Amino acid sequence: MSQHRHPGAPGRAGAVPALPDLPEATVARLPEYLRALHNLAETGHETISSEGLANAAGVNSAKLRKDLSQLGSYGTRGVGYDVGLLIEQIEYVLGLTQRRAVALVGVGNLGHALAGYDGFATRGFRIAALFDADPGRVGEEINGLVVRHIDELPQVAADESIAIGVIATPAAAAQQVADQLVAVGVTSILNFAPCVLSVPPGVDVRKVDLAIELQILSFHEHRKASLTAFPTTGGSALTALPNGFVVTESQEAIGT
Repeated sequence: MSQHRHPGAPGRAGAVPALPDLPEATVARLPEYLRALHNLAETGHETISSEGLANAAGVNSAKLRKDLSQLGSYGTRGVGYDVGLLIEQIEYVLGLTQRRAVALVGVGNLGHALAGYDGFATRGFRIAALFDADPGRVGEEINGLVVRHIDELPQVAADESIAIGVIATPAAAAQQVADQLVAVGVTSILNFAPCVLSVPPGVDVRKVDLAIELQILSFHEHRKASLTAFPTTGGSALTALPNGFVVTESQEAIGT
């Protein structure tokens, strides 16, 4: 990895060098660190210990130190991390030193809420265009932007240099929208539609499915309830299954 500073990298001493190749798990945690750091900066903190930042971000401190070391940031013994510098480093690595233009397709209830959310602007993103296929929604103004027909996507994408597409359409329309976004050169898509998209190599898709997240939480609620519903025998909790079957926790662990 080159040790020369990228032209767009922060100019302060200790700034992160050329963009590192980070594990996906580390990349997924960086926004959590950045959110915590912004909150610390807003409350007047200039430095923060690894333990303090880990607590604020809700992660293990050893994991945090390892993640940040991959950015070239090790903190100062007895002082901790420089909050402002660390914000610059993480924003550079995440590509947030420029405000990326986002196109939102689908302005139903969810899309309308996303279009009106002001938090994107403070985190490096600009909702540049809104699209829908419903003639009844075209022409509507949301948060200062006029909803355009999806047929205008090619021209608007070129004019606004759209970098990221957000799909908030019904599932039945999502694949066609993804194809249209890819056709105009968009290579990063955030998909809120409850479906799996097929995209060519080089196109990154992140999926947000609120129903799936609720189902996962439902599993945990169900498990907690089942573990307290029966008395333990020999130290093993009993779990009820359909059709009247009951298994112990130890049986679940070995798949018997």
